Amino acid sequence: MFWTSYLLAVLAIILAWPVPVLLSRAQWPARSPFTAMVLWQAIALAGGLSMIGAMLVYGLEPIGDNLIAGLKSLAGMVFNNEPTTALGFWHLFALSAAALLTAHLVFTLLLTYYKIERQRRRHRELLALLASPSDDGPGTVVINHDSPVAYCLPGGARSVTVLSDGLMAALEPAELRAVLIHENAHLSQRHDLLLWAFAAWRQALPWFPTTRLAQTAVNSLIEMLADDVALRTESKGTLIKAIAIVASGTTQPALDGQSVSGRQALAGGQALSAGGAVVEGNTVSATGGADSPRTTASRVSRLLSPKPPLTRAARALVLAASALLLAVPTALLIVPGLLG
Repeated sequence: MFWTSYLLAVLAIILAWPVPVLLSRAQWPARSPFTAMVLWQAIALAGGLSMIGAMLVYGLEPIGDNLIAGLKSLAGMVFNNEPTTALGFWHLFALSAAALLTAHLVFTLLLTYYKIERQRRRHRELLALLASPSDDGPGTVVINHDSPVAYCLPGGARSVTVLSDGLMAALEPAELRAVLIHENAHLSQRHDLLLWAFAAWRQALPWFPTTRLAQTAVNSLIEMLADDVALRTESKGTLIKAIAIVASGTTQPALDGQSVSGRQALAGGQALSAGGAVVEGNTVSATGGADSPRTTASRVSRLLSPKPPLTRAARALVLAASALLLAVPTALLIVPGLLG
């Protein structure tokens, strides 16, 4: 297991720094947002598994030839009061670090979900008081605000798309359809779940530059995915104008006592110009901020200067690499124990 721990550590380092940096600078993700999204998820999962696995395998190395045997021996020490003299200081330290990191990641994931859901619930209650149903379809409401605002508030059967009077006055019918299709794509494809996971990852490891790069990339990719859905029925020119109008919004109505950027979606919603909930410090907020103008610019540039999608072979290669990223640490951890 000695070499297994080092192989996992090397893989964790590679996935923590050079791979995410190179992917964040690549141009091809805009040509196939779904494929790039799968790769980002594989990097995050494989990186976390490799990091925890490396510490776990190293800690168990003196008491087992593989992970399964080592865990059985550790269980005997914990539950049967067997001697722990075989474990040195650094082995105990590695096991403790693996346990603490796992608990920290799981706790942060649950805490982030709780914070987002709490803000969404409060925002939904305020919308029930201040918004009125829209004639553009069920699940759509209108708020009285002059600035062009569009965002969606995920919540399963309670999901709602919010538009402002200012937006509806500024958009032509085709542009309004593009906005609604875009927001409905966020809801139907459950982009909020992706945003939740990557927001929690950044909250758990805020000092990790990779978490910021991943979250920024995912925010941009989900907007491109929603744009692609809108482009199935609306023209590029229509969508570009709709994006520009929404991005011109100055402030969103202060439903909860605070005005925020028109490019933001309160309480973990997705806006047409920038999507999703993030966590900054101890506060759950919308993305927007410094990344929103860049996301909007990249979306408009992608529409104005379209490049051909990745070939089927290239997409298959990336998806295969994603599967391999998950398979390698899993195999290093489990296969030796299964082979005896």
